[in-house]
Amino acid sequence: MEISKSIEEMLADDRDKLVVDVRAAKDFEEETYPGAINIFWEDFYDHVDELPKDKPIYLLCYSGRNSDLIADFLSEKGYEIYSIQGGFYSYLRIQIEQFMEDEKASAERCKDIERSIIKKFRKEIWCKFTKAINEYELIKDGDKIAVCISGGKDSMLMAKLFQELARHGKHNFEVVFLVMNPGYNNINYTTILNNAKLLNIPITVFESDIFNVVADIPESPCYLCARMRRGYLYSKAQELGCNKIALGHHYDDVIETILMGMLYGGQVQTMMPKLHSTNFKGMELIRPLYLIREEDIIHWMNYNELHFIQCACRFTEHCASCGGTEKGSKRNEIKELIRELRERSPYIESNIFKSVENVNLSTVVAYKTSDGKKHHFLDEYDSKSVK
Repeated sequence: MEISKSIEEMLADDRDKLVVDVRAAKDFEEETYPGAINIFWEDFYDHVDELPKDKPIYLLCYSGRNSDLIADFLSEKGYEIYSIQGGFYSYLRIQIEQFMEDEKASAERCKDIERSIIKKFRKEIWCKFTKAINEYELIKDGDKIAVCISGGKDSMLMAKLFQELARHGKHNFEVVFLVMNPGYNNINYTTILNNAKLLNIPITVFESDIFNVVADIPESPCYLCARMRRGYLYSKAQELGCNKIALGHHYDDVIETILMGMLYGGQVQTMMPKLHSTNFKGMELIRPLYLIREEDIIHWMNYNELHFIQCACRFTEHCASCGGTEKGSKRNEIKELIRELRERSPYIESNIFKSVENVNLSTVVAYKTSDGKKHHFLDEYDSKSVK
């Protein structure tokens, strides 16, 4: 009976089998074949009666020498038993080869994803990204930008766009890909790390306890969470020598914010493409996805078969009404309203977006300036009367 098999032959044997690692316990505990049991080769003959005769047995030792002796002895006792040629080192070789193949496949997939940004989605994503940067002067020479990654589709795409810009752009700037873990569950946190690896994004991770702090807040936990997250991001970015943070808000976020302010806040305002920080001197916030439609981001994600986290806070993780998404929120109500209006006219969304660029102050009852001073149309009404 043949008592020696290659590691490939063992892996190809799809029968119910027993794998016995005959190395020392400390080496077994450090790493072994999945599902293997440990019987040290010197103690093996004391455990012969515990071995099954109704399934094949494969032995892993350091090099194959000790397992050869055991297999030779037990095969004569009626066991179907094999010594793995090359021992555990042959298994490590298989692992390394598989790792190299996986790395190569992952690198090729990453290149395909990057090419899709520049080629297939050039008009919808790449050109709008560069247009926002140029039109709103979001990046200047010498900038060091913290690209803030929450793990969702928007921020992950933004990170890839910055990588492409660094490769092909004219600006002399630096980027740090910043990930804050505010208390994600293991699944969401692992998803972020895996996507960063797949997309070849060299992230810098830091921890905070924001989710614990806002967990017991009965009213407006999302508002408090967002404010705290931004503060932590500013602080860490400043610590890393950055002068700007980049957030992944897109075109749809802008028009939703405009309508939400009007319908729920009683005010006309927008989400600005860039802002000076009021609490962190010398820091600035920029929104490079300002002109990119959410549907195009989703199309890019689906085209590349990518899967990102959605809202991952503890408040929505187990929320039966929204299933961890925005369902049931005011923002989702606005999304639905805009969707209905869009069916009536394809110009609705662009008109909402442009409305805050075409403000005629002579037709506004009242407005406030950046210093908080309120101006009312009656202040100068009589002085402008026709005489």
